[in-house]
Amino acid sequence: MGLFEQSQIPLNAAIKAMKLDPNAAAIIEQPERTLEVHIPVRMDDGTTQVFTGYRCQHSTVMGPAKGGVRYHQNVNMDEVKTLAFWMTCKCAVAGLPYGGGKGGVIVDVAKLSERELEALTRGYIDKIAPFIGEKLDIPAPDMNTNAKIMGWMMDEFSKIKGRFEPGFITGKDLSMGGSLGRTAATGRGVVTAAIEALKVRKIKAKGATCVVQGFGNVGSWTAKLAHDAGLKVIAISDVFGAIYSEKGINPYKLSEYVATSPQHSVKGFKGTKEITNADLLAIKADVLFPCAMEGQITKANAAGVKASIICEGANGPTTPDADEILKEHDVLVVPDILANGGGVTVSYFEWVQNLYRYFWTEEEVI
Repeated sequence: MGLFEQSQIPLNAAIKAMKLDPNAAAIIEQPERTLEVHIPVRMDDGTTQVFTGYRCQHSTVMGPAKGGVRYHQNVNMDEVKTLAFWMTCKCAVAGLPYGGGKGGVIVDVAKLSERELEALTRGYIDKIAPFIGEKLDIPAPDMNTNAKIMGWMMDEFSKIKGRFEPGFITGKDLSMGGSLGRTAATGRGVVTAAIEALKVRKIKAKGATCVVQGFGNVGSWTAKLAHDAGLKVIAISDVFGAIYSEKGINPYKLSEYVATSPQHSVKGFKGTKEITNADLLAIKADVLFPCAMEGQITKANAAGVKASIICEGANGPTTPDADEILKEHDVLVVPDILANGGGVTVSYFEWVQNLYRYFWTEEEVI
């Protein structure tokens, strides 16, 4: 079963529970538009390589499509469609005037020079420019894309339009119209949701134990802000492996270590022992934060999850069949469309500031 097909299982359950008019339901079961593009890039060795990119606009019923652009070797249309659908749901839950969108390019960014990466980024925008804009479809960062890449995208789109267009994209550097508070926004939302879930379970946040899967933007900020809130981070993972310490891990010191380690990995951090990613998901803790890829908690491993709460920092980390198993084991799951909505919420604030030429303080944003 493909990812998009899986994503329709909870949708169909919700449609049934709400007794939604089948005519209305039909509108949200498929995306409004999917686009596949091919981007030629002159490589540093003089050869030309053609990359495949995608953009999906799932819904524009409530406003412009909104969603990130990811660069990864496993990107495909099925994934992009699913992520766009989840963005529609997330924006609706957050009460934002957006529909869902998503984009991606099939590429291993580790194999590109900075010049090649910039050429690819500008080429992608050239191909999708007729279909995006501040009132049509608003991209943002996602996996392996960042503020610098958003800046290249904005610059290229502004060239095409012949005018400065900061509102067409969010997640930019402050110097290019970005918003204070955006970098940590998704992690802040995840931790806020977890603290509320701890209250439901009558567990005090101070001293509660947590495990973080993934140490990219979302995972690292989730770990840092959980630490600031008094939770004890006992395990963290990245693509290279995982580390564990019963005494707790300081995420700020870990970030410093990762920045200077040869592999830029959490492995080898002083005072921790190495474990596998599979081990990490089975650690007994008050909160498990899956902040990596989709489909991490499945039918095969859900019964082994020993956390009291799962607070989803990633998009779709828990499969529908795993959800049923977790429910049977009394694991409280805070779903992604609620837990990780902080990023798109602050993206909305950035968009509003761009449209009206405001600049809000971090206190106003938070």
